[in-house]
Amino acid sequence: MTQRYGAVTIIGVGLLGGSLALALKARQLTDTVRGVGRNPETLEKAAALGIIDQEYLDPVEACRGADLIVVCTPAGAVPAMLDAIQPVCEASALVTDVASTKAEICEHAARTWPAPLRFIGSHPMAGSEKFGPEHATPTLYEGCVTIVDSNPAAAEARGEVTALWQAVGARVVAIEPALHDALVARTSHIPHIVAGCVARLAASSGDVRPMVGTGFRDVTRVAAGRPELWRDICLTNRKAIAEGLEALERDVADVRRMVAEGRAEELDAFFADAQEARGKALGES
Repeated sequence: MTQRYGAVTIIGVGLLGGSLALALKARQLTDTVRGVGRNPETLEKAAALGIIDQEYLDPVEACRGADLIVVCTPAGAVPAMLDAIQPVCEASALVTDVASTKAEICEHAARTWPAPLRFIGSHPMAGSEKFGPEHATPTLYEGCVTIVDSNPAAAEARGEVTALWQAVGARVVAIEPALHDALVARTSHIPHIVAGCVARLAASSGDVRPMVGTGFRDVTRVAAGRPELWRDICLTNRKAIAEGLEALERDVADVRRMVAEGRAEELDAFFADAQEARGKALGES
């Protein structure tokens, strides 16, 4: 039987937090959603859209007596938020987050929260370049992959967090946080950085609007995301991102030489290998 939550506290009621609130409400899995934010106007908007039932500027007050707490702030703010709310969390409360990096957050919680650990880190891979409660939807998590911390010392809480995400339609994969960060650096974080570089390169050429096609839009779409979110992702996953960028630099340098020296056969091989690699990454070959 799917767990119901009497009171749910969502800290950060933007796209991810707002969508989770709507998903829980649509499935009648909660009685009350408490929304926490820094901006009263954002909270009022979320309330007007039916996303939250109660508005809070103080996360500590919002977490008192809550059955489920989900931290939906940028990654860099999660550890401090966990420190702030931990003293008022009920021993039975389930706590998770939605940040795109996991190692620093999960290591911090394991050091500072009492046993049995009731915090389990999550990463629902369901975001977009859009943000704000006006873009929240109850179907955002349907069919999406959600990563949860595989910490064997928190098996009970992990089972409950897994059930939470499955209840809103997600497909859950348990993985060790450091491995998670290493993998998503190359499948998500570095592609976002590359999108930013491509967008900046085009803009530096003057007015390119007449020459912009679907390829540019596809490659740079994620560059429209929130700067503070991606800043924190880079700062909380520095090692894996730096290593991936070094490998990318070598690849780009090789291609630059192929182009500059007119190496047709090597360029053919590069694009054929890239086509095959994409198919493997997407499970199409």
